[in-house]
Amino acid sequence: MYWQEEYETMTRDKLEELQLQRLQQTLQRVYDNVPFYRQSLDEAGISPGDVKSLADLQKMPITVKKDLRDNYPFGLFAAPMEKVVRVHASSGTTGKPIVVGYTKNDINNWADLVSRAIRMTGGTNKDIVQVGFGYGLFTGGLGLHFGTEHFGATVVPISGGNTARQLMLMQDFGATILACTPSYALYLAEEIQNAGIDPQSLNLKIGIFGAEPWSERMRDQLESKLNIKAFDIYGLSEVLGPGVSAECSEKKGLHIFEDHFIAEIVDPETGKPLPYGQPGELVITSLTKEAFPIIRYNTRDISVLNVEPCGCGRTHVRMQRVTGRTDDMLIIRGVNVFPSQIESVLLEFGDAEPHYLLVVDRKGSLDNLEIWVELNERFFSDKVRALEDLENKMRARILSVLGISARIKFVEPRTIPRSEGKAKRVVDKREI
Repeated sequence: MYWQEEYETMTRDKLEELQLQRLQQTLQRVYDNVPFYRQSLDEAGISPGDVKSLADLQKMPITVKKDLRDNYPFGLFAAPMEKVVRVHASSGTTGKPIVVGYTKNDINNWADLVSRAIRMTGGTNKDIVQVGFGYGLFTGGLGLHFGTEHFGATVVPISGGNTARQLMLMQDFGATILACTPSYALYLAEEIQNAGIDPQSLNLKIGIFGAEPWSERMRDQLESKLNIKAFDIYGLSEVLGPGVSAECSEKKGLHIFEDHFIAEIVDPETGKPLPYGQPGELVITSLTKEAFPIIRYNTRDISVLNVEPCGCGRTHVRMQRVTGRTDDMLIIRGVNVFPSQIESVLLEFGDAEPHYLLVVDRKGSLDNLEIWVELNERFFSDKVRALEDLENKMRARILSVLGISARIKFVEPRTIPRSEGKAKRVVDKREI
């Protein structure tokens, strides 16, 4: 039932004692090795030695995404580069990604936590895990990959896309666990049906889904169409990657692995901590990260924390499935997309006006992005061939920069509504 029972079922007193010890060590590490945190703590009038209880953590300043961007690429690393064995990166709004690093111990801890998540779903070392998350700088693919190997199960590292091959290998290799985004899993389910494959004939029994919001309604569809039990896994590059929290067999919230992280919920307006049971922004502090420790990072994800005992026997606090974000980020097919990223790409082309609209919809089970682009009057009246050429170049550039495909729709000048306040850049038609 457990991967690391000693830690997963600790009493709250013992757990908080361990958290405090690890917090004190982490604060000393960042104070000694990360100028940003040293300055931040000094300005707040706090030294690592002042932290005598977990409640003292709330005296620390909150870290936000801009702090990570401002210290690109390695400014927040607390370990020398010769100790960093891997880097990952997440999307940024200015063309520069947020870069995170991992020591060998970080990689081992990460693999341990993903192994925990797999075990929580009922997985065993006899399973065959088809990893349909993207590989590369995105943490999803390699996070599940190393966790599966560490767990002792067999990994099929197919990555995302190439649906026909996904289905062929799913049948031929006998995958028992599918790990990918929920929307892609739903698309796979539809393609299985279109191909005339009986889901009952597959060996699939478990789905581990994450990287985008999804609902109980979608869980029901996934479980019905794929004949599986579907579980949520949560993480983000800035904190670790997948494996910060995961659902157990009870499916009543995601257990945050509190021996490695401290979670808080704060008021989006004031930044003040909120009690258990109230919704707000999820703030996370890492306790064991060596290369890239993070203190009170505001994820901007909206959730609720529940400390009540869980029927599975685990004692770690549970977070409600993320219901959305307080910033303007879109998640499309598991990829984080900011309107300002698209804006900067569009404005590379001199014929585009700085007025655009992102229309996100769901056709079947896959998210689709259509970008409405205003052209200046001169170019809009140009030849059809020139318009087609510009459309192809824009689409290719969006795919190159953001890693997602999008349709480009050219509209006449002044077609997109103007605003005297904050411009409306996104129309999201999805019903998750």
